[in-house]
Amino acid sequence: MRIVLGVTGGIAAYKAALLLRLMTEDGHEVHVVPTDSALKFVGKPTWEALSGQPVYNDTFEAVEDVNHVLQGRRADVVVLAPATANSIAKAAAGLAEDLLGNILLTATVPVVMAPAMHTEMWENPATKANVATLRSRGVHVIEPAVGRLTGVDTGKGRFPDPEDIWAQTQQIVAQAQTGDQLAGRSVVISAGGTREALDPVRYLGNRSSGKQGVALAKAAAAQGAQVTLIAGAMDVQAPTHPNITVVRIESTRELLDAVLEHAQHQDALIMAAAVADFRPASATNEKIKKQDDASAPTIVLEQTEDVLRTSVEQRAAGQPLPRVIVGFAAETGDETTSPLEYGRAKLQRKGCEILVVNEVGVGKVFGQNDNDVTILFANGREELSVQGSKDVVAEAIIEQLAVALA
Repeated sequence: MRIVLGVTGGIAAYKAALLLRLMTEDGHEVHVVPTDSALKFVGKPTWEALSGQPVYNDTFEAVEDVNHVLQGRRADVVVLAPATANSIAKAAAGLAEDLLGNILLTATVPVVMAPAMHTEMWENPATKANVATLRSRGVHVIEPAVGRLTGVDTGKGRFPDPEDIWAQTQQIVAQAQTGDQLAGRSVVISAGGTREALDPVRYLGNRSSGKQGVALAKAAAAQGAQVTLIAGAMDVQAPTHPNITVVRIESTRELLDAVLEHAQHQDALIMAAAVADFRPASATNEKIKKQDDASAPTIVLEQTEDVLRTSVEQRAAGQPLPRVIVGFAAETGDETTSPLEYGRAKLQRKGCEILVVNEVGVGKVFGQNDNDVTILFANGREELSVQGSKDVVAEAIIEQLAVALA
C-alpha cells in the first residue's frame, strides 16, 4: 500500500514518527509530507531515515513530476497526523498554500485525519464546524483522545494512540477497496443509558457513556447505511454525519416506543443501549426530602420493559421489524458462571440473530475507550472475539452485520 503521511506543526509530530514506524514495519511505502511548522518539531532527516523515501514539503520541489498532483493520485490513502486546528481549518476552506494542501485537494483516495490540539481549540465552534464540513465531504476525522496535553493541561484533544490510528486507517482502506457493504441499507442503533425518574431531581441509571453505540453509528454510516441513532444519556456528542439521524430518549419505555416506531421496515436493529433494568414503581412529582430522624425512604422497584425481547416477539407476531436484530449483553460473572456463559444463555433466551457479549464492571467497558467483546451467532457460526478501541470493535460488528444481511 502506498501512503502519504502528512505531518503538521504540533508537538504531537514526534508521535507521527511512531505511526510511520508501524506503517513501514507492515511493509508499506510511506511518503512523508511535513509542513514548515512540522519541521520545527521533527526534521527532514528523521522522516527520510524512517520512511526510506525522499521528503518534500514545497510545491516547487520535484515539479517535473507534477508532485503536488501525483502524490494524491498515486496513494491508496492520505493520513494527516497530527491534524492541528489550523490544518483542519485550511483543509475545510480548500486552501492549498503548500505541498500538503495541494495533495489534500487532489486526493481521490480516503483521507484520514488524527486531530491533536488543546481542548479549547477542539471544542471551539469554528473547529467543530470545520470538522463537520470535512466529515460531510467524506474525510475520516478520528476523535481525539482524552488525557495529558502540552504543559499541565488535561482534556480532550490528545493525539490518539498511533496503534489506534493505524488500525482505523487499515479498516478505512479495506472498506474503500471492498465498497460500501451497507449501501442501500437502513439501520437503527440505540446508544447510551436509560434513566428512570425517582423524583424531579433523582433517577436510577447506569454507567454507559454511549461511546460504543456512537462508534457503531459512525461505522454503519461509513459503510453507506442510513442510520437512525436512538440516543439515551451519553457522555459523548452524537455524531454529525449526513447519513445519521438522531432521536433522543430518556427512559426505557421511551426507548421501546422509539425502537418500535423507527425500526419499522428497516434492515437491521442494533441494541447497544444499556437499559436500566429496574425503575421505581411510583415516581413522585416532588423532591424526596431528608428526614430529621435520619430515616431513609423505602423505594419499591419494578422491572422495566425488555426492549430486545419485545422487538423479537413483535417481529414474530408479524410487525415489519428488521430481519437482523443485534443485541448486547453487558455481563459480570460469578463463582459458577462466566460472562460468556451468561451471554450464550441470553442469546437463546432473547431470540436475536447476533449477540455481542462483554464483561463490565468498575474500570471495564463503561466510559472506557477500549472494549473486549465476543460476538455470538444464533445460526451456529463460530464465535468471534474482538479486542481494541471501540471504533475497531464497531467496525468488526458492522462487518458481521453486513455478512448477516447478505
